[in-house]
Amino acid sequence: MSQRTVMNEGDIHRSITRMAHEIIERNEGAENVILLGIPSRGVPLAHRLSEAIEKAGGGHVDVGSLDVTMHRDDLRRNPTRAPAPTLIPDDGIDDMIVVLVDDVLYSGRTIRAALDALTSIGRPTAVQLAVLADRGHRELPIRADYVGKNLPTSRSERVYVHVADVDDADAVIIEDPR
Repeated sequence: MSQRTVMNEGDIHRSITRMAHEIIERNEGAENVILLGIPSRGVPLAHRLSEAIEKAGGGHVDVGSLDVTMHRDDLRRNPTRAPAPTLIPDDGIDDMIVVLVDDVLYSGRTIRAALDALTSIGRPTAVQLAVLADRGHRELPIRADYVGKNLPTSRSERVYVHVADVDDADAVIIEDPR
């Protein structure tokens, strides 16, 4: 089994900073933007993105979390993980631009589940997607609006995102079982 680090702490920081500027530019500021991180690593990435937006002059952006566990279409196939809390900012998501934040975009099924979960909470003006790593191999017609890094991978490889808030280090690692 081989491992290679494809993003280090500096790469991750630069990617988040770039995505923050892109969010500000695309939305003509960030006054109507809410970031919802998908547990577990999407939540700390959403907080970092909020800080980067504020540093870039986009103002304060509320951050919440959106658990998608019970909306997944693979519950019968995979062991269920314990649901994490869904925390929506006090003003809700109605008439806001919601940016979903996740660590890795792969098949698109997690994002489909997130879209289902959002419909039970409110009706945003728009939903956008920010991911730290996009590894391709989509099974659903879902595309990220903001991507830290595109990672060409084979289906047999695994992508692991480590964030200091959870793992004591920042890194994106590709593991090849061969």
